[in-house]
Amino acid sequence: MKRFGIQMDHLEEYVQNVFQPEDDDLLKAREFSDDAGLPQIQVGPMDGRHLSVLAASCGARKMVEIGTLGGYSGVCLLKGAAMGAHLWTLEIDQKHFEVAQKTFKNAGFEKNVTPILGSALEKLKTIENEGPFDLVFVDADKVSYPHYLEWASRNLRVGGMLIGDNTFAFGKLADPYHRQESVLALREFNKRVAQSGRYLGTILPTSEGLTVGVKIR
Repeated sequence: MKRFGIQMDHLEEYVQNVFQPEDDDLLKAREFSDDAGLPQIQVGPMDGRHLSVLAASCGARKMVEIGTLGGYSGVCLLKGAAMGAHLWTLEIDQKHFEVAQKTFKNAGFEKNVTPILGSALEKLKTIENEGPFDLVFVDADKVSYPHYLEWASRNLRVGGMLIGDNTFAFGKLADPYHRQESVLALREFNKRVAQSGRYLGTILPTSEGLTVGVKIR
């Protein structure tokens, strides 16, 4: 049986050299975040490319991002989305929020983004009238992933796409001895995507794990 994913430095270098996932806008986005001292937890270059491809594959026009950080992943989503697409992106941290506005403006997406500052658990209800949405990307507090999944399930169109980052729980997912609340939440998130009957789902074996589900009912 073939292995589920592979981690080799020389293979990663090859892939990045061939696919060249970062253009000037994304390099600048990373620079803005680094200069502002933001935590270096944004998606990597190839995961960013995955987001662009996934947005393109579902013809996304209306997207929601839960967890903006410095705006890098939002730019990736918009680069793959349909022309004129719109992104509603939620961020709880004021500093991250401000850096992201700079990132979106630099990439020419200022008019394509509605940035929302505050707790996603509280603010998501304020955009429900904009739905149904074509894509929801979750990259925020891990404990709340099941809550975000339920919101997405109610507000995605049939055929829309759910994406969750860090769903390997930083290597702890399959170890039964890890019982932290965040790990349990990620296990529940994956289980619901895989087994609820609402999604045709999979998990891409990236370094962090990227769960993808297409809403089927």
